[in-house]
Amino acid sequence: MNLPQTFKDKMQTLLQDEYDAFIRSYEEEKNQGLRINTLKISIDEFLQINPFTTEKIPWVKEGYFYPNNERPGKHPYHEAGLYYIQEPSAMAVGELVDPKPGEYILDLCAAPGGKTTHLASKMNGEGLLVSNEIHPQRAKILSQNVERMGIKNAIVTNETPERLAARFPSFFDRILVDAPCSGEGMFRKDEEARLHWSPDNVTLCANRQDDILEYAQSMLKPGGRLVYSTCTFSPEENEGTISRFLEKYPHFEIEQVEVYEGFSQGRADWVENTASNIEQTIRIWPHLVKGEGHYIAVLKKKDGDEAPRIKYPKQKLDPKMMKAYQDFAGETLNIMPFGYFLAFNDQLYGLPEEVPTLEKLKVLRPGLHLGTFKKNRFEPSHALALALRKDEAKSVSNLSADSDEIISYLKGEVLQASGPKGWHLITVDGYSIGWGKLAGNMMKNHYPKGLRWMGN
Repeated sequence: MNLPQTFKDKMQTLLQDEYDAFIRSYEEEKNQGLRINTLKISIDEFLQINPFTTEKIPWVKEGYFYPNNERPGKHPYHEAGLYYIQEPSAMAVGELVDPKPGEYILDLCAAPGGKTTHLASKMNGEGLLVSNEIHPQRAKILSQNVERMGIKNAIVTNETPERLAARFPSFFDRILVDAPCSGEGMFRKDEEARLHWSPDNVTLCANRQDDILEYAQSMLKPGGRLVYSTCTFSPEENEGTISRFLEKYPHFEIEQVEVYEGFSQGRADWVENTASNIEQTIRIWPHLVKGEGHYIAVLKKKDGDEAPRIKYPKQKLDPKMMKAYQDFAGETLNIMPFGYFLAFNDQLYGLPEEVPTLEKLKVLRPGLHLGTFKKNRFEPSHALALALRKDEAKSVSNLSADSDEIISYLKGEVLQASGPKGWHLITVDGYSIGWGKLAGNMMKNHYPKGLRWMGN
């Protein structure tokens, strides 16, 4: 692999005796992982239907390696959101954020959504998850992944850290800053990361990380947990960033957390003016574990006065829209989601009760998209289908994962079917994947055009 010479020289100085093993790791195949989405399926249930060759990832109970010659991203189970394809060492981050159901969580730099969806699975639909991404196109991908995983309690925003900090002072129980970085841990799988690397970019990233953390810390409640992570090896962006942060904000301290076999300590000897206990931060190296590499620091904000949470008035909704939704839910569902509704033009969303006002924020997904109001009728969204379990819909049409019918459905083709007319939840081996609408013996396909499979 053609690595930047300046990078190699730097790593040889840092790693010394470990350098040869580190460089050899770049000649090995990259490690692939999938993380089971426990919002939709239990680990045991997935293992009973698992069509892939998998090996347990030691540091996350839902995580499994899979070989490079298999393609779980091209399987119907992927479209049903039964798992998320995620780099194995990155899975350690969500484990260390360790959110609890009912908490208020912020993922500040969240795209494409691997860590956000991991946090959401641990929250089990309870509490509030704000997933933010500053870049509009990446925020759209984030929103799509939140939808595919059937997450009900997430808001996706497309904002700057500064604007969020002004809206959410001392608001969150836990904050994840998976910071933009020089991407040295991406070199094995991403040629662009190698081409764009330079010492100047390392410095630029370190300065940007300082700014992001400054805004993040102001949004954390006293006693809360701030997790900082990167996928790079540069001390300037890792131990250096954390040391600079703790010097400026002494009311934070490094938390000691469980370290798994093969993980390494932060290095006090690699930067000047290191923070005390920097060894309690975590390095994951590609020559020591089956992962591409990560740095993780878990910080705790010391106790202090907590800002009161403001309760915002709920939106008054168009009675016609609500009646159309209630009529649809009464005819189609065995449940009535959600308790709090929000309308954006003709779009209806279900939100967790804890949601603050979203006025003047760039919001891509203000909760679970329930559907669209069209000419006095309600048409359900794809997001609603993916958030439902089969027993929550009155009419269900189940397709086998290895059948021709599921491929036809994913291509957007009309299916032949029988049953009561109207909306049917389409499932693959019992797990929701979309909507169909039955008239006679023809199931009209409502799988979104932008997601349909192409070709053979």
